[in-house]
Amino acid sequence: MIVITGAAGFISSCLVAHLNEQGFKELVLVDDFSIESKKPNYENKSYKELVDRKEFITWLDKNHQLTQIIIHLGARTDTTEFDKDIFDALNLNYSKEVWKKSIQYSLPLIYASSAATYGLGEYGYDDNHEIPEKLKPLNPYGESKNDFDVWALEQEEKPLFWAGLKFFNVYGPNEFHKSRMASVIFHTFNQIQKTGEMNLFKSHIPEYKDGEQLRDFVYVKDVVKVITFLMKTRKTSGLYNLGTGKARTFYDLAANTFKALDLEPKIGFIDTPEDIRDKYQYFTEANMRKLLNQGYSEGFMTLEEGVKDYVQNHLIESKIW
Repeated sequence: MIVITGAAGFISSCLVAHLNEQGFKELVLVDDFSIESKKPNYENKSYKELVDRKEFITWLDKNHQLTQIIIHLGARTDTTEFDKDIFDALNLNYSKEVWKKSIQYSLPLIYASSAATYGLGEYGYDDNHEIPEKLKPLNPYGESKNDFDVWALEQEEKPLFWAGLKFFNVYGPNEFHKSRMASVIFHTFNQIQKTGEMNLFKSHIPEYKDGEQLRDFVYVKDVVKVITFLMKTRKTSGLYNLGTGKARTFYDLAANTFKALDLEPKIGFIDTPEDIRDKYQYFTEANMRKLLNQGYSEGFMTLEEGVKDYVQNHLIESKIW
């Protein structure tokens, strides 16, 4: 059995869809399944069992002999939440428990880290193992992810194979429940439906013009292919960036959403909310050499290709993957 935590959420539910398409049906989905807005993400998937997040460790103690791998993507991902205790409990300490159980039962482990660990990028965006202890994330979410990366690297005992995936700006289907934390494409699509226009955040530093803030946007359908590749190959353990290696502007992102709807762009700018203004990354771009050196060769969709697929095949029809 393949265990997937956070399975009612965005990336994990897309991974379940992809694995189902690849013929994997013996999946154990772990999450808090009491959240009604997430139900569409998993109700029509093929799986063996649903396990509540709080019961997972006990479940694993009883079922580890039938388990092949743990893909631990469950986390609190709200970058506007500033209660560090929440992140310590859900992102740090819970992940430590999963790590220790992976060792105890000789199970491979793939877990979600984040590009939020890189902060302002003072030390670049390289996924080598010397950088994490130096990094200065901009919010408690990023801190919790980096704290776990640092802790994992310090451990003498490690799972027989492990990979910590530093997700960059992931977008795509199954994020209907994410509200404020959904991708800019999702918000652009909805704003176009309501007003015919889209407002992006202004730049608040002189180095970047409005709308020209740069991020490494990666389509979730590519993300789950990488996870599946690592699940199957299990070559070299370590931290891995998961972006495209090519930064694009938020203006490009919004403009391509209009284009996918066959509309001319109508894009304005508003102030970045003060609660996130000084925690805002103006540039991210993944160094992808490590993953490519592992033999990953499927490539990544361009922003134009990804946005078109997301809008035309999912958003227009409110279609879950």
